[in-house]
Amino acid sequence: MTGARVLVVDDTAALVENLAEILEAEGYQVKTAPSAAKALDSARSGFEVALVDLRLPDGSGTSLVSRLKELSPEGEVVLLTGYATLETAIAAVRSGAFAYLIKPCATAELLLTIEQALRQVGLHAEKRELSRRALVAEKLAAVGTMTAGLSHEIRNPLNAAGLQLAVLERRLRRLPEADQPLLLEPVGLVRDEIRRLTRLLEEFLTFARPRELTLLPIVLAPIVEAVVALFSKDAERRQISLEVMFEPALPKIAGDRERLQQALMNLILNALDATRSGGIVRVSSTASGSDVLLAVDDSGPGVPADVRDRVFEPFFTTKAAGTGLGLPMVHAIAAQHGGNATLGTSPLGGARFVLRLPKAS
Repeated sequence: MTGARVLVVDDTAALVENLAEILEAEGYQVKTAPSAAKALDSARSGFEVALVDLRLPDGSGTSLVSRLKELSPEGEVVLLTGYATLETAIAAVRSGAFAYLIKPCATAELLLTIEQALRQVGLHAEKRELSRRALVAEKLAAVGTMTAGLSHEIRNPLNAAGLQLAVLERRLRRLPEADQPLLLEPVGLVRDEIRRLTRLLEEFLTFARPRELTLLPIVLAPIVEAVVALFSKDAERRQISLEVMFEPALPKIAGDRERLQQALMNLILNALDATRSGGIVRVSSTASGSDVLLAVDDSGPGVPADVRDRVFEPFFTTKAAGTGLGLPMVHAIAAQHGGNATLGTSPLGGARFVLRLPKAS
């Protein structure tokens, strides 16, 4: 795992310098700490593997293991000691350390142990992802069951209410013009709420029971331009610059035009909502191997680290009036196309959502 973060905790300066040099030459990001207190401060920013001396100036390495793992639950700790005994080995196992090395250890042994620890870290991440997918699957099943019962129960009254409201509006417009504004204003508010509820129901139906896609070779540019044109007035009203950037001669993708438009609309709307006045939202597309990448960047505050893993989870939302179905729907559409949707950090400073879509064969 090139670029993995390794924390070295030891009060022997020469040893620490030597270990740091070896690890950095292998491509690891190395942080060092001469004491338990300093190690805890450094661990707050996270680590994948910590190399911890058994004897530290302000405590023992074994007691530090559990505190480090509290700060980085998926990280692994390797204990180092120059005074190996059966008791210290048992203590290392009980503390939850991944491995126990005797100083000085051979470089090959050290690197092998770190690689094994990183594989364990990878397994933790896979387990977390499997748990997340299982939770998403459970929620999807719940949505499907609920939607089957709600669709008729809600759609019919909404349609009836909308029809009667239209009749009422026509009758009100027959009144003297001076009397109309006061009466038509609440009618307009009710009509807007009925439309909002109808859209909400459509989101549930679309997400819970997506239709079969018709995948045809299509060019992304006209789709993106049409959706951006749809939001241009909204962006102008918010004083946000809505930009489009295309790599020249992009290959066609195997896609469903309507569903891709729906996904892109969700991403652009989210980006506009996250961006302050004077900011930028940028839609770009580039070729990458056998795929085409469609990205939406914004200059907003970005997605907080503690919710990044949940943004594609059904019903999870940070918006007061959000349904939590917009981004899961984007993810589902990308998956139906044989691709995926990911969240990253934008070069504009905010969030970057990327749809990876396979090229047309």
